[in-house]
Amino acid sequence: MTKKRYEMKTDKPQNMSEQQMQKLSDMRLAPYMQLATGLIGKERHAGGNMFRHQMDTLAILIDYGYIDAVLLKASIVHDTVEDIEGFDKNLIIHADSDGPDVLEIVLEVTRRQNEDKKQFLRRILDYGSQKAKILKCADRISNMISLGYVTDPEFIERYCDETEYFLLPMALEVDFNMYNELISLLMTRRRYLEDGGYFDTRKKESSM
Repeated sequence: MTKKRYEMKTDKPQNMSEQQMQKLSDMRLAPYMQLATGLIGKERHAGGNMFRHQMDTLAILIDYGYIDAVLLKASIVHDTVEDIEGFDKNLIIHADSDGPDVLEIVLEVTRRQNEDKKQFLRRILDYGSQKAKILKCADRISNMISLGYVTDPEFIERYCDETEYFLLPMALEVDFNMYNELISLLMTRRRYLEDGGYFDTRKKESSM
């Protein structure tokens, strides 16, 4: 399959420029933040809640130099459709003039009823738009950082495997700096499993 050529490239900045600041200040992010507060009651495996995770994903995108209104707004509400029971998608559509485009990205990164996790990630990798892939990479960076507070080794291993097989090639397509950070996070999480003797224990169990 021929890989797409993407136009939305950015270099990771050392700080925010005046032009970026003005562009960001002109965005109407508050309506999307209000929708995302519906995730405050959704706890995460690593602690905290899903609302904080939306804000963290937003911050990661800005850290990497993305000041695109649709992308940033989608990051703020990217888990609402999947994690808020009965969520009305029209709330995103009518949030502002960007709403329809924001919902399109959100639905790309929302797991469908007939998809398992691998099918979901494979769909984004093979067919996702550039913005969906950038958003998913930022989402995974946030999740991999949070993984440092998870003590379930099987969960950590599964998450690392997903990152290696699906997120690394995804990041390699859209943002090499994100790719490098994901590799670094992947190495530290696997080192944690190795230092804790998880792989040795698993080898012993499989040989019994």
